[in-house]
Amino acid sequence: MELDDAESRRVCVSQLQHADNMTDALAALTALANCDCPQRKPALEQFYEKWQNEPLVVDKWLGVEAASRLPGTLARVKELTSHPVFTLKNPNKVYALLGSFGANQVNFHKGDGSGYSFMGEQIRLLDPINPQVAARMVRSFERWRRFDTKRQALMRSVLEQTAAIRGISKEAAEVLTKVLA
Repeated sequence: MELDDAESRRVCVSQLQHADNMTDALAALTALANCDCPQRKPALEQFYEKWQNEPLVVDKWLGVEAASRLPGTLARVKELTSHPVFTLKNPNKVYALLGSFGANQVNFHKGDGSGYSFMGEQIRLLDPINPQVAARMVRSFERWRRFDTKRQALMRSVLEQTAAIRGISKEAAEVLTKVLA
């Protein structure tokens, strides 16, 4: 798929359509999700349609969407937070979508800080619902000191804003304190 030619895309789509196991299907879907090609969107939509009644497979789909390195991934993740299958009340859905986005080295760490701001908003929404899961999402920022000074400042700002929230849970506050220390 890195060759970005018609034959590679054809083979990848064929693997997705004819896979007899989830490993092969997800490998093909992941490759297509990272390719700006006409086959991308139909592949993601068809995968969801096929597996929409299998919650664990839907979690895989959410993760593939959130891990894409293509531009526009943050917008897609935001869109998926309103998808009927996603809810902040289900930890597995949160880990699949937000956790995968927080591990996305390209889009979470986009230079404008939009990925950090989005994650901060989601942590603040999640904290009253499930403090343990919110605390785990804070860990997306754990390595903030390893980035350039601009990204460090952006991440630190989001972390400090979140830590300053009145009524933040003790679970989130504990992780925030450790991450900022």
